[in-house]
Order: sequence, then C-alpha cells, then structure tokens
Amino acid sequence: MPRTISAADIDEAALLSELKHWVEIETPTRDASAVNRLADRVEATAKDAGLEIERTAGTLGFGDILAVRSPRPAGSNEKGILILAHLDTVHATGTIKKDLLLRQEGDRLYGPGIYDMKSGALMALEAMKIAVHTSTHLPVDLLFMPDEEMGSASSRGLIEAYAHNAAYALVVEPARDGGKIVIARKGVAMYDIVVRGRASHAGSRPQDGRSAILAAARLVLELEAMNDAERGITVTVGTVHGGTGRNTVPAECRLQVDLRLPDGETAYEILKKVENLAPLDPDITVEIKGGLSRPPFALSEEGRRLFDHTARLAVELGIMLEGVSTGGGSDGNFTAALGVPTLDGLGADGAGAHTFDEYVFVRSIAPRTALLANLMLTLNGAL
Repeated sequence: MPRTISAADIDEAALLSELKHWVEIETPTRDASAVNRLADRVEATAKDAGLEIERTAGTLGFGDILAVRSPRPAGSNEKGILILAHLDTVHATGTIKKDLLLRQEGDRLYGPGIYDMKSGALMALEAMKIAVHTSTHLPVDLLFMPDEEMGSASSRGLIEAYAHNAAYALVVEPARDGGKIVIARKGVAMYDIVVRGRASHAGSRPQDGRSAILAAARLVLELEAMNDAERGITVTVGTVHGGTGRNTVPAECRLQVDLRLPDGETAYEILKKVENLAPLDPDITVEIKGGLSRPPFALSEEGRRLFDHTARLAVELGIMLEGVSTGGGSDGNFTAALGVPTLDGLGADGAGAHTFDEYVFVRSIAPRTALLANLMLTLNGAL
C-alpha cells in the first residue's frame, strides 16, 4: 500500500505561481494559437517530470490535443485511469487586463478561466507527477482538450478512444457549491430550426404572405411545453431571429434550441418529439438540424462505488465530499456513456465560472490535489 499523500506534501506556493502563469496565457477556444501556447508550457512541464507526451494536431480550427501518459511496459494493454481536463476558456483575449484582473483577495484568487478550469487542469498534472513518482496501481493518461467550452467537437473521438482502455475516468472540472463533486450530468442536445414562409407586403397584399414568425411562435410554444421539472427535462429556445422589416410578412425565422436530458430513454423520447415538429400551414416548411451533442451521464453502480472510495480518501484530508447531479455538460458525459465509471468536479472549489467574477479558493487547491494523487495511487482493477 503506497503512502498517503497529504496537503502538506503539495508545494502550494509553487503550484499557485505556476497557476498564475497559466492564467496569464489567455486561451479563448477559437484562438488555436493561444491554446497551443499553453499546451507548449504543459508539454515542457510534463517532459521535465519524465512523463510521456502524445500531441495530436488540432482540427476544425481548434488547438492541439495533449495526452500526458505515465510510463508503462512496451505492449501493455492494462486498463488504467483516464483524467480529462481542458485548456480553453470562454473569456476573450484582453479580459485579464480589464474585466477580470489576476489578483488575490484573501483566500480568493481571481482570473479568467482560473476556476473553469485551469486550476483543475494544473492540479491534475501536479497530482499525476506525484503519483507516478510514488507508485501507481494502474497506468494514468491525462488528456488536455482545446475545445471543451464549445462542445469538444474536435476532441470527442480521441476521448472515446482513450475511454475504451480506461477502468476509471476522473474529470477535473471545478467543484460545485462549496466543494461538491459531480456524480451525474444531464445530456445536452442542440438544434437549429429554420422556418420558411412567403414574403408579401404587409399593407397591400398581406393575404399573399405566410408568416414564418407566426409559425415559429407556435413551434416555440410546443418546444417550451416539453419542459418537465419533475423529470429533469429542460428545453430552452435561446434565440429567435426573423423578418426583414415591419411592413413585410416575414419569409424566414430561425430558432436556436438547447435541451438538457437526464437519461438515455428520456433523451430518445424528447429528441424524437423535437425532430417531428411540423407546421400547421402546408405553405410553411421547417428545417431541423442538430441532435445530442453530449450523451447523458447517469450514475451507475460502479460510479457509486468510485464515489464512495473517493469520499473515504477525502475524509483523511479533512474533506467531507458530497455528490451532486448537474445540468451542465462536460467531457465526462462521453466516458460515462461508454460505461466507464466516472467522477467529475474534482477540480478546485470556487465560483463565478464564465463571468467576470471568477475565482478559486486557495485553501482548496492543496488538499484537492492530494486527493487526486491518492485516487491515482489507490485505484485498482476492482473497488
């Protein structure tokens, strides 16, 4: 049995110093070169620690995907621990100079992307270095994605490829509501709907027109009626764009729709309803594009055992863990949907994700880094 890592084993000052460097390299998802600059720093740090690197060139206009791997015997195919992190943020370049200055106020360390999720990503790398140099039961793969904030379109294939050789998946998205970790997430679906009618003069020939906005309004009511709080179904028409002027019967209207769905059966039911939406007027056409972008992440029995094991380790560090379900998606949705026991929200505690008030609690970083290291040291083939 390897020795237990404590918060005192974590060089907090060095970790915070490096975290500030990571935050200073602003990495909006669509700026591939900026994301790659941070990936360069991560790669150099991992190589200095004796870890193996596999770097996959970015696609679809996104940055590179970086895999940091523990050394393993040639030809080994033992299933191991997959850790998921991302380097991209929602904040535009320049945020750190104006809207969200990098600063510490008491226990709060502020900065763009510091909570979601540069702190968690760095903590995972530090914990991996400690665990690998101590002695792990299972091989460890740490993936740094460049596009999680925009749905992981370029990363999903590689995540799923690694997941097929994983016994467990740990996701270092930020903790929730005072340090809680995520044991389940809703699936996420997105649709773009285009309603087409026929334009005409609103004053002289209104009878010749077919209002796309009127037809779209009826669809909005149908979509919003699918909301069901008891079942955990959320359907939101987020944007509506239509028409060309106040005196013209509108020929086109576009809707953007977001859905959050608790499980696979519910997802199948609701997505079928959305995709079968049809206008009442035969002169109106509806084009529906989209679908499930992140499958539901339901809590499995194996996932429950993984949480229980993690909670026991946390107690030794003075952390009382609580598991929660959330409507937000992450890359953990992909691993859980493939049957890999998955825990999420293992990053730093804090608040303000995606806002100009984003911060982490400094006091959470060392113990939660130690928790990650202890997970890597204690997970084996069966819990």
